[in-house]
Amino acid sequence: MLFNQETRSSFSKKIENYVAKTGCQYKDAVLKFCEDHNTEPEVAAKYLTKPIKEKIMLEGQEINLVPRTTSKLF
Repeated sequence: MLFNQETRSSFSKKIENYVAKTGCQYKDAVLKFCEDHNTEPEVAAKYLTKPIKEKIMLEGQEINLVPRTTSKLF
């Protein structure tokens, strides 16, 4: 699958729709899309919008795949 700027928004919409329809996590939706379209996740990651990347980051933090970020109060 070839990506271009137009595809960026449609790709993200497809991921959002799939998550809403199936109730799966965003990371699983991206991996499923990549599997179905013979695309490497590293390539697809470049075309995810910032909100989806943030949601994937939060999912990773919830299951302890990604360290939680803490802010120090001074």
